Amino acid sequence: MTTLAPGRTLLALWFLTWMGAPLWAGPPFRTDDPQPVDLGHLELYLFSTGERRSDGGAGLGPALEVNGGLLPDVQLHLGVSRAYDRPRGAATHGGLGDTEVGIKYRVFHETDTRPQVGFFPMVVLPTGKAQAGLGSGHTQVTLPVWVQKSWGPWTTYGGYGWWRSPGDGNRNWSYAGWLAQRDFGEKLTLGLEAFRHTAATPGGVASTGFNAGGQVNLSERHHLLFSGGRQLTGEKRSLFYVSW
Repeated sequence: MTTLAPGRTLLALWFLTWMGAPLWAGPPFRTDDPQPVDLGHLELYLFSTGERRSDGGAGLGPALEVNGGLLPDVQLHLGVSRAYDRPRGAATHGGLGDTEVGIKYRVFHETDTRPQVGFFPMVVLPTGKAQAGLGSGHTQVTLPVWVQKSWGPWTTYGGYGWWRSPGDGNRNWSYAGWLAQRDFGEKLTLGLEAFRHTAATPGGVASTGFNAGGQVNLSERHHLLFSGGRQLTGEKRSLFYVSW
C-alpha cells in the first residue's frame, strides 16, 4: 500500500478510468471484506487470474486493480485488464476486457461484540468485445454486503451479493462466500474460502467451490498474494490468482 495525498490519489484514479475489466472481489479470494482503504491511501494490485475447464480456459492478465481512500470509510475502486479466451484446440485471443467501477462504504465499525459491515456496489461497463468472449456486451451491476470479525491472529469474513446481468443468454445471479484466515507472524497470512453462486445463464446450474491462498509480506509496501481452488459442483473448473 502506498500513501498519497487525497488530491493526488483522486488525480491518479481519474487518469486510470481512461484505461479498460471485470474483477473478482477481495484479493486473493473471490469473497470480499467490508474494510475500505484508509483515507489518503492508495492500494494497487497488478495481477493475473483465470480458470481452466474441460473445453479450454479464460481469464484476465495483465490486470490492474486500484483502490483509493477518498473519504473516511469510503473507498473508490477501479478494475482494468486485458481479457483472454483460450478454447481447446484453437488459438488464444485477447484484448481489452470489461471495466469495473465501485464504491465500498463501511456502515459499521468492528467492536468487541459487533462485526464490521460494509456495502460494495459495483458497475461493470461493457468495454470488452463480447463477440470474442472478452466481455459481457451489457452493463452489469452487483450489490454485495460483507461482514468481518477478528480475534487475535484469526479473521473471518464473508457475505452475499446479487448480480444484475441483462442480455440474451444471461440471467441475474447471486453469490455467497465465507472464509477464515490466520496470520503467522508479520510475514505470512493463509486462508481457506468456500463459495457458491447460482446459475448465470438460463440453462446453467449453480456451482459450489473453494479456494486456498494467502499473502506474503515482502516489505511494508510490497506484498505477494496467491490462491488456487476448484469448483466442485456444476461445471468443474480449476481457479487461480496471483498478484503483486
